[in-house]
Amino acid sequence: MATRVRPAAILLTPNAERRVADLMAKAPADAIGVKLSTPRRGCSGLAYSVDYVTAANAMDERIETPGGTFFVDGGSILYLIGSTMDWVEDDFTAGFVFANPNAKGACGCGESFTV
Repeated sequence: MATRVRPAAILLTPNAERRVADLMAKAPADAIGVKLSTPRRGCSGLAYSVDYVTAANAMDERIETPGGTFFVDGGSILYLIGSTMDWVEDDFTAGFVFANPNAKGACGCGESFTV
């Protein structure tokens, strides 16, 4: 019987993968990867948060990228399925940008979203 490979819950663009590699090159010695979560904050309810992770959690989604391991918080996965994460830089700002088909609204400043 053939095993089916499950697609990743979130797609990282090449720019996002390069940023993960850059973060891991500068990571603290105990970091094993970078993790995306959606903590409750902001005026719309949920925000995107990217942090170093020092221990694997069996409930987290694990995505291997060329530059290091990218984790998606298990409690956040339902809010993120089908999303694309990009890294965008211009003359004034730099940051991760999310195309999230599950987001039904966002606050005016773009800090948080609702599902």
